[in-house]
Amino acid sequence: MQTNIAKAVLLAAGRGTRMRDLTEALPKPMLDVRGKPVLQHIVEGLRDTGLTNLLIVVGWRAEVVKEFFGDGTKLGVRIQYETQTVQDGTGRVVALARTFVAGDPFLLSYGDILVAPENYQRLGATLGDAEAVLTVKRSDDVSQGGAVFLNEKFELTDLREKPKPGEPRSPWYNAGIYAFRPSIFDYIAKLRPSPRGEYELTDALRDLALAGKKVRALEITGDWADVRDPEILAQLNR
Repeated sequence: MQTNIAKAVLLAAGRGTRMRDLTEALPKPMLDVRGKPVLQHIVEGLRDTGLTNLLIVVGWRAEVVKEFFGDGTKLGVRIQYETQTVQDGTGRVVALARTFVAGDPFLLSYGDILVAPENYQRLGATLGDAEAVLTVKRSDDVSQGGAVFLNEKFELTDLREKPKPGEPRSPWYNAGIYAFRPSIFDYIAKLRPSPRGEYELTDALRDLALAGKKVRALEITGDWADVRDPEILAQLNR
């Protein structure tokens, strides 16, 4: 069952404190990689795979994003904006997309994840009869993000954010791009703050799977980068 996804939501509200003074005047997704902002790479990758109806959620230094992209015309896309006024995690921020999504399946990407564009198309094809798809990378160290636990059908059984020593391990790491049906909003609405005081999208995804809903995983192919700190930024720009 092929699922055509026609809408994408990009999360670009965070300051990116690990970037230190690099994000004093810019939100992290607007930092340059190979001569253009990370977010421009993402927008152009989506456009080149036929996904041109976009919502960008802005927050820190929102005006920088809006001035650069405008309504999207110069890049051949349509862009709308929502503003996250309280930085309280990746869960509640997605709820800002509910009106834009309007009952349709949608792709969601963090604004600092660079990926080979063919993966965007693969997400739509993988959604099928599932409620959600999360992308994964094989990794020996999942301590920096979400450890993803899968069954033999490559479906989500559990997801643990930044697992501590002694907790169960997984060879799969959350790669930060998703496809959702609007049912995710019901699980976001029920979120409670995590131990670090934030509302986590990964908790909503985990709850979706534990409620017996089908959540598929898709292994990312080709290039992938989480532009999370100055060292990775420097590596990408070498």
